[in-house]
Amino acid sequence: MHWPAPAKLNLFLHITGRRADGYHELQTLFQLIDLCDTLRIEVRDDGQIVRTHGPAQVEPDADLAVRAARALQRAAGVSLGASLGVTKRIPQGGGLGGGSSDAATALLVLNRLWGCGLNIAELEALGLALGADVPVFVRGFTAWAEGIGEQLRPVTVPERWYLIVHPGVAVGTREVFQSPELTRNSPLITIRAFFDSATRNDCEPAVCGQFPAVREALEWLSRHRPARLSGTGSCVFAAFERAVDAERVAARVPDRWRAWVARGLAASPLHARLGREA
Repeated sequence: MHWPAPAKLNLFLHITGRRADGYHELQTLFQLIDLCDTLRIEVRDDGQIVRTHGPAQVEPDADLAVRAARALQRAAGVSLGASLGVTKRIPQGGGLGGGSSDAATALLVLNRLWGCGLNIAELEALGLALGADVPVFVRGFTAWAEGIGEQLRPVTVPERWYLIVHPGVAVGTREVFQSPELTRNSPLITIRAFFDSATRNDCEPAVCGQFPAVREALEWLSRHRPARLSGTGSCVFAAFERAVDAERVAARVPDRWRAWVARGLAASPLHARLGREA
């Protein structure tokens, strides 16, 4: 009854334009990692979608996992319901995609448990209506992304371990994208260029300008290893070839911050489990 919802890192994030509807065009590389939330999911016969536990600061009706379950229920015309319990390990507002991953796990698991029969493309479309990061978790692989993040291509990257530092603040995507400091005209690059040339996170100046704690954490980690912001959140990270090296720097992280060492994944553990239990 317990299902993983893995986090992601944005190994880079270039904002390449802004659409007429207000959404931003981007290029990024989504790296799945083995830091996971856990969803407890049980089928109900009464048609109700109930969150039994979850993050206290998020109302049940606003929880993306609950919203995803209700969207699937409507789309598939299902009379069954579900009890959802969300145990958070992925920090909210950290740029690691926790809420989006929770939503994708709810869609994929309930599609199986309810016998809806929707394919991945149909689930992806439901997920995109909830958030631009949901499709990569529905697809379940480390991916090169374009558009608003929904145009996905699988990509193979060297196995790495990542030290992730959370400086204790939550950053909202909307406030970052509304910032006058945000660069919105980065040129498009190729996947080969990502491996051969320098990239960046275009959101770093805006986030560090608004949140001094993020700037401090980024500066601290950069003294030990090249570091970067993930997505539009508050978490910063650095890559290591060996877990032991990441753990060595993690032991020095100031007590006022949280830190994790996570392994990069080519594929989602949720998809692996769904495949085993098919």
